[in-house]
Amino acid sequence: MGSVDLRRRVFQTVLALAGCLCVALLSAGHGLAAPAPGGQGYAALGDSYVAGPGIPRTSGMPVGCLRSTNNYPSLVRAGLGAPAFSDVSCSGATTANITGAQTTVTGPNPPQVNAVSASTTLVTLGIGGNDIGFSEIVSQCLSRSRTEPNGAACKAYYTASGSDALAARIASAGPKVGRVLERIRQRAPRARVLLVGYPTILAPGGAGCPEAPFSAGDTAYLYQTFQKLNSMLQRQAQAAGAQYVDTAASSMGHDICQPPGTRWIEGRAPTSPAIPFHPNALSMRNTANQVLAAVKSAP
Repeated sequence: MGSVDLRRRVFQTVLALAGCLCVALLSAGHGLAAPAPGGQGYAALGDSYVAGPGIPRTSGMPVGCLRSTNNYPSLVRAGLGAPAFSDVSCSGATTANITGAQTTVTGPNPPQVNAVSASTTLVTLGIGGNDIGFSEIVSQCLSRSRTEPNGAACKAYYTASGSDALAARIASAGPKVGRVLERIRQRAPRARVLLVGYPTILAPGGAGCPEAPFSAGDTAYLYQTFQKLNSMLQRQAQAAGAQYVDTAASSMGHDICQPPGTRWIEGRAPTSPAIPFHPNALSMRNTANQVLAAVKSAP
């Protein structure tokens, strides 16, 4: 073998090894670079229902945001062919983390609104669930509903004062969502702003299932609570001149209690890559389809 051929083979081998290293890092959950601030084109903001924790592959900094390369913002970006894209969504985010930094186990996520600038043309935002205590609600209802399988112990807990504590939390979160939308509008006055609602997590009728062992009474209560959350988001979008994207209707029949392959939200023991009580890849595809339809339906 000649020296030129040898050098060429060595160079090709180095390139291949470098490519494998990049893939390995991404697969291990280590993004190679943080999204550029002041993103041009499309900016995606939000919580874990945007970030897609557990859906391969995790990328971006900080790793603690558990941001998936197969979440709906990534699918929307591909569907639109957006030349510039900044996904700063982060698991656990509240409205406060859109305008302020968020602490994760691997470091801070800067204020998400920093990804929005005057050159941003599209913004999607999914937020509000953590403002009302989503993780706490799931935990409380799992433990309390189990004590009264024929009752509604979780509902009784949240309405013990004579009023609905979760409804009050939703009402309190409304102005916070409104202020976030106003801040986005100030930074990107010419952008299309889409506020994306939450998918159907539990079916409107019937009892729970092994994946979501809530009593029938608590299942109905939780379904109504998430409906109220989406209704609040829709009102805030309308008031702010943003566009609301409904994902609940299109995901009906794909709740936690459906069999694998039909289920778009994973339960206590996920059967598809995702974390418990969060969207899987099928759900992300559906949300992306709803966002793409909304973007293309209006000038």
